[in-house]
Amino acid sequence: MSGYEDLKKNLFGGNASASRQFGMIFTLVAIILLFQILTDGLTLTSGNLIAVVSQYSYILILAIGMLMVIVAGHIDLSVGSVAAFVGIIVAKAMKEFDLPWPLAILLGLVCGALIGAWQGFWVAYIGVPAFIVTLAGMLLFRGGNQFIGNADTVPVPEGFRAIGAGYLPEVGPSTGYNNLTLLLGLAACVAVAWREWSARRTRLEMGAEPSPLWISGIRLAIMVGVIIFATLRFAGGRVGTSFPVSGIILGALVLLYSFYTRNTVGGRHIYAVGGNARAAELSGVKLKRVNFFVMTNMGVLAALAGMIFVARSAASGPQDGLSWELDAIAAVFIGGAAVSGGLGTISGSIVGGLVMALLNNGLQLMGVGVDLVQIIKGLVLLLAVALDVYNKSQGRFSVIGSITRPFRRDEPAPTAAPTGSPSDSDKAPAVS
Repeated sequence: MSGYEDLKKNLFGGNASASRQFGMIFTLVAIILLFQILTDGLTLTSGNLIAVVSQYSYILILAIGMLMVIVAGHIDLSVGSVAAFVGIIVAKAMKEFDLPWPLAILLGLVCGALIGAWQGFWVAYIGVPAFIVTLAGMLLFRGGNQFIGNADTVPVPEGFRAIGAGYLPEVGPSTGYNNLTLLLGLAACVAVAWREWSARRTRLEMGAEPSPLWISGIRLAIMVGVIIFATLRFAGGRVGTSFPVSGIILGALVLLYSFYTRNTVGGRHIYAVGGNARAAELSGVKLKRVNFFVMTNMGVLAALAGMIFVARSAASGPQDGLSWELDAIAAVFIGGAAVSGGLGTISGSIVGGLVMALLNNGLQLMGVGVDLVQIIKGLVLLLAVALDVYNKSQGRFSVIGSITRPFRRDEPAPTAAPTGSPSDSDKAPAVS
């Protein structure tokens, strides 16, 4: 195998999903460089990067939950309305009942869990398709938001705003940078190096051949270089700003859910259900339990995203959450998830979300109108799916090709077996 093939196969993984993510990472880099040139260097300034994380963290949080819903073979159209509904409940509880903001956050998470459980019950135990359940939920909770809030704006207290508009505080000696952000970046570098070393050691212990050492070195150098660059940017912003608290919450959720989906039985069951629900059920997977869990979990994350947005906006309003579900779904599909379920990763969804976020941010920096921004974002989503179709035409793995295969007329039809003897007649039809 040539050095190029080694690099292509092992740099970010050798399966179809990882290859798709590899392409999306380069797409993300290309978008950043393009807008860095077109905006005269504004894209990678400290202030803009901090603003991107602060402005889009709630969409990326939604994408985490949406990834698990889509992998299980469902869709959730209600997340924006659920976020707005929980946001108004929390804001009202703090304003009218003087509920302390930590308890208000807990109240919001409980409300999100109850809403998710309500929708999960209809999906998992009654058998109503998730599309219909969440479409009804979108209408129900949007109306609930306007009913409870009287279509008014409800402000939230200063302490609550920290989860959406807060930053890592300034501590320690004066270094010209935010010291906690520097420590966070250092911890991320150490974690990446440890993960690379641990992965090589595990493969050796299992008797499998690890990636060539030079590829591991390139992969580690790229990731550490990106982390160092980002750390200096976030730590070197104007005084009073640094890495956003909402970004810390997002990072913790990415680590938690990545571990859950990749390293636990429950996470593997979600992929099994999305890949083939009937086969998974026959293998002992509790199908109803998995479907109930992913819908309930989505409700919790939607509630968290709604509270972060309200905290950043300093108030809850009737327009909160509009079209959030579309942004979250787009992030998941652009990040490599399959329409039919069973395929996709948390990291891929985050990359897809960042592609949409930086595309939106770059167009805004250029002064492009909202109408054209929507058109361009729609074309990007279409092109992401078209890439999958192109892979199929080139003989590569294609999710969409596998979905549409039974409906294609150019597929050879099955032929019946000869019926010369009773034993022959009992055989299954042969497929040519």
